[in-house]
Amino acid sequence: MYIERTMLRLCVWVGLLAICCGERVEQLLAQNPCSSKTTCSDCIRTASCAWCFASDFNGPRCFNPAMERGGTAGCDEKYIFNPDNQRSIDPKYNLELSRARSQMGMVSGSSSYEQTMTSHGSSFSGSSASGSGMAAGAAGSSMVQMKPQRVKLNMRMNQMQRLTFAYSRAQDYPVDLYYLMDLSRSMKNDKEKLSTLGSLLSATMRNMTSNFRIGFGSFVDKLVMPYVSTVPKNLKSPCDGCAAPYGYQNQMSLSVDTEYFDEAVRGADVSGNLDAPEGGFDAIMQAVVCKQQIGWRDQARRLLVFSTDAGFHYAGDGKLGGIVQPNDGECHMFNNTYTHSTLQDYPSISQINHKVKKHAINVIFAVTAEQISVYEQLSKHIEGSSTGVLSNDSGNIVDLVRDQYNKITSTVEMKDSSSDAVQIVYYSSCLTGKEPVQTNKCEGLKVGDVVEFTAEITLKECPKDRSKWRQTFDISPVGISDSLAVELEMICDCPCEQPGHHAYNDSPLVCSGEGVSACGVCVCPPGRFGKNCECSAHGGVSAEQERGCRPTNASSGPVCSNRGTCICGVCECNKMDDPLKVISGPFCECDNFTCDMNKGLLCSGPDHGECVCGKCSCTPEYTGPACQCLKDQAPCRSPDNKEICSGNGKCVCGQCVCNVEDDRHYSGKYCDKCPTCPGRCGEYKDCVLCEVHKRGELYNPDTDTCHSNCTLFPIIEEGKIEANESRNEHLCSFYDDEDCLYVYVYSYTENQQLVIRAQKERECPKKVPILGIVLGVIAAIVLVGLALLMLWKMATTIHDRREFARFEKERMMAKWDTGENPIYKQATSTFKNPTYAGK
Repeated sequence: MYIERTMLRLCVWVGLLAICCGERVEQLLAQNPCSSKTTCSDCIRTASCAWCFASDFNGPRCFNPAMERGGTAGCDEKYIFNPDNQRSIDPKYNLELSRARSQMGMVSGSSSYEQTMTSHGSSFSGSSASGSGMAAGAAGSSMVQMKPQRVKLNMRMNQMQRLTFAYSRAQDYPVDLYYLMDLSRSMKNDKEKLSTLGSLLSATMRNMTSNFRIGFGSFVDKLVMPYVSTVPKNLKSPCDGCAAPYGYQNQMSLSVDTEYFDEAVRGADVSGNLDAPEGGFDAIMQAVVCKQQIGWRDQARRLLVFSTDAGFHYAGDGKLGGIVQPNDGECHMFNNTYTHSTLQDYPSISQINHKVKKHAINVIFAVTAEQISVYEQLSKHIEGSSTGVLSNDSGNIVDLVRDQYNKITSTVEMKDSSSDAVQIVYYSSCLTGKEPVQTNKCEGLKVGDVVEFTAEITLKECPKDRSKWRQTFDISPVGISDSLAVELEMICDCPCEQPGHHAYNDSPLVCSGEGVSACGVCVCPPGRFGKNCECSAHGGVSAEQERGCRPTNASSGPVCSNRGTCICGVCECNKMDDPLKVISGPFCECDNFTCDMNKGLLCSGPDHGECVCGKCSCTPEYTGPACQCLKDQAPCRSPDNKEICSGNGKCVCGQCVCNVEDDRHYSGKYCDKCPTCPGRCGEYKDCVLCEVHKRGELYNPDTDTCHSNCTLFPIIEEGKIEANESRNEHLCSFYDDEDCLYVYVYSYTENQQLVIRAQKERECPKKVPILGIVLGVIAAIVLVGLALLMLWKMATTIHDRREFARFEKERMMAKWDTGENPIYKQATSTFKNPTYAGK
């Protein structure tokens, strides 16, 4: 009996130990996704996993070296395939920046630089995605603004590779400016003004760069109803003194001859059309894609100034005139005239944006004040474009082009042409000298400034098409032809899976003659499975084969993690009632429904991540155990200064956590509010007082002007002004020298432009009339005295009258004879005897 009890206890302990070991193994498998990979290609597509392709190896072939003692899992190092990301730069594609060379003592002129570059040899051969970008890095090019010019990368999936590159704005960088003008009748005055300002425009641009060319083109609209009148006489001259209408004409290709530009503008006649919108999109498309006809240079900053006082037609409007063929985005010019105006529809905004990006052209929309809001919205959808207000006669075109050119050249914004399989995140400290932040844009650059960017490149997936495992894409500044060409080779499979490798064997003597041996494992055909392809889909299972269904490959432990059935040494996992819940893995150790949840969603939802083997696999944008935290810190970036949480907090899961100090307590969405801190109101108060109320130290009463530093141009509004929280406005109020309160609010647009709204009227205290108050008090005292005297006189008069009345009343009531004194007694008394009665 004692022996039976002892054996029973032993069996119970062994069972509990087996269950605990099985649960421990299951947890380890869930933490180590490498163990669930059965082929070499699946293994290396998992971050941090390595594959052992030794033929006599018995352990798990896919393992995580960081979790193994010695990092080899018992496999000979020569049989381990664990590729790392590799980066290589050919010295001939790592030329120094042009400005950097000039600062080292070289002459900064383009000719001297060309002579220096000639010593490096002739231009290299090879192509990139853009072609023009590599010209900037060629040895025969005159300017280098990107360093390096070409990089080779070998990358695994989900392993990030950092790539650092630099940009510098070169001196005397070539500029091609093409002026595209609306020549409908309403622009007649503008054309005449432009013909007189052509030389000034050229001279102004040459002050910025000595290598400058200018061209001129014009447009009206399509020659069909309802855009223009098709009456024969109107097709010849739609208005008095007007030329025949046309779609688009290249009046002058890019040239250094400014006098010819004036003549071309002066000789171009205005025309007319019927509707208000014009065919400007047709003209932009042809001016961009017709490279040879316009004369665009490969290495030059290309500016297209689009001048009009009207709106624009876009894709779909052509149907009104019976034109249904979409615009093909190709050049259709003959004798400098657009030939497909009546054959193809207008291009779409996305087509314009695509061509502008491809040809690296900066579009400047110079439009009148009535149209500026429309073109500002359009500019948001066209990369590298900007807008400016054109005066009624285009008299400010020189200043407008100069300002927009300075704005464009002082900003660098990086873009890339990578495919969807590649993710690139840019970081830079720009010129601040602080820690790099996530951004692809730097502002305030001058000639010679060198800005470094770091691109974090991640291969998110291996394309199904094997030919796409080798790609070349460009990283380049917007609107500049210079670029960094990245030759990417994706490591998506193993060499031992390819015929010709010593670990590849397709002999009938291996794998039961049913499959091939690749990377140390058998690759079985459909219908066969097992370690050596020995099992058929209709066969049974033996005790030996059952060992292959245990993670430890031992005789004990749970079979298929107790969540499946062992068939011929292979686990067939149980099916869940919910078809979306799946148990997977070679030992059924994985599932997609036991991961961490956030707000009732698994891994915070499919947009944030997915459940892989019991652990959340987050998309590149999110992190955290439940993928609940956003990596991108853009939601925390203040629109005022572009700093994370305004520099007063930390970005946690896409939200700002503000700093709380002894004397400073920050709050708000961007930690930009601090009641105890001084704001930026003080920076603008003097100029607002001068520009709005014509007062203060900066106001000159003699000239009725403000100091030259005052260029706020506030919007003056009637009535009481208040801050709009939705627009992130800040309320400011100050008292002037007259103790008058003046109020204004300031905010910033998406383009970081300052906007100030000011209250028109000041709130001044009412003036106190001191003399009036004194006289009033004296008068009040006199009046009060007179009133008291009158009351006293009235009281005494009433009292006297009452006494006199009472006296009169008593006197009237007296009954004694006024002839006798009732007190007087005579000396002799007379008595009468009533009895005698006188007898």
